[in-house]
Amino acid sequence: MKNFIKLTLPTFLLLGSSTLYATNGDLMIGQGAKSRAMGGVGVAKSFGADSALANPALITSVRHSEVTGSLTFFMPDVEFGANDFDSRASGSDLSFIPEFAYARSVSNFAIGVQASGVAGMGVDYDGLTGKTKDNGAFDMQTELQLFKIAIPLAVEFYPNISIGVAPVLEIGSLQMNYMTPAGGSDNPKSNSSALGFEVGAAYDDGTYAIGAVYKSEIELSYANNISQAVADFGLASIASGDTLTQPAEYGVGISYRYHRNTLSADYRLIAWSDAKGYGDFGWKDQDVFALGYEYKFEKASLRLGFNYAESPIVEQDGNTYDGAAKNFFNLAGFPGIVEQHYTAGFGYNINKDLEFNGALIYAPQIKESYNISGMSGALGFPTPAEADVAHSQLGITLAVSYKFL
Repeated sequence: MKNFIKLTLPTFLLLGSSTLYATNGDLMIGQGAKSRAMGGVGVAKSFGADSALANPALITSVRHSEVTGSLTFFMPDVEFGANDFDSRASGSDLSFIPEFAYARSVSNFAIGVQASGVAGMGVDYDGLTGKTKDNGAFDMQTELQLFKIAIPLAVEFYPNISIGVAPVLEIGSLQMNYMTPAGGSDNPKSNSSALGFEVGAAYDDGTYAIGAVYKSEIELSYANNISQAVADFGLASIASGDTLTQPAEYGVGISYRYHRNTLSADYRLIAWSDAKGYGDFGWKDQDVFALGYEYKFEKASLRLGFNYAESPIVEQDGNTYDGAAKNFFNLAGFPGIVEQHYTAGFGYNINKDLEFNGALIYAPQIKESYNISGMSGALGFPTPAEADVAHSQLGITLAVSYKFL
């Protein structure tokens, strides 16, 4: 008997086939090497063209024009075990995530474009069931990827005060498959796209900076995947069909510069509970706290950061079939439980035009155990029963920027 769930979101400029990003839930922490090196801050701290998806008002900091390209090497480590089976590692342990950003300013106006992977999640336990490596995950495979293209427009309408708006196209791809006692599923990969927007404001007098941003929810629909899996596993309480909505976000930030030092802090609220799909599986709203520090040498920069957000996944009543099945799906297929990220990075200016930046992101292991007795009993396994997952992350981002002065 085996379950095999496979989620796949589009790889439009995404190179990895199986993904679990450095995440708050399934959302990446920050955009670009500079932001990630500083714990994912970016609501009040400008990173030039890379600010389009953090706070579009901040692209007014670009002088003339700037282009940035980056690549993230992401290496998650996930282990799962259920019932009396031993824990085994997921085979989804390396992904490549490219990003591109461009911004140009004319007088007090700025416009740009940013294309980036912004969310993802995935595990791969295929081929383990019935063998010595069986871990009770029923050969589960999942993959979730989301990609955003934003076109920010910002204006500095008063000295030191900017506002910006960015229409956003989000592209998604989802595939879910599994093996039940009746046999394996054959759900096709489903692609989806939808429009949203982001709006932000910022004040920056050169010493103090404050910012605020709102990101709209974006509703995507993946035909013949979620609804089919829900029907096959008898999850009667899931009413969202094939809809999986990326949640709205609200953020505020503050930044302080003193000589060569900059200290920045952000707070974001991610509204998982109101997002169709996530809310149905019991995800709660998430408070995200990010702290970053930067020290500038003559031609180089040193950056450090920390990011904390309590896991949005809430254990359901595992003594019922419905609650146990949700617990199983969340931990085995969507283990977005990582809470702490420690970050560090560097920057080096080759000359006044060309700059290299790098970031290292480490999320220490966190473990969760949820009750799945209701599901195990219905499938003929011994009860009481638990699903156990352990999850840690390591990521490296390398970037190059060129300023047209």
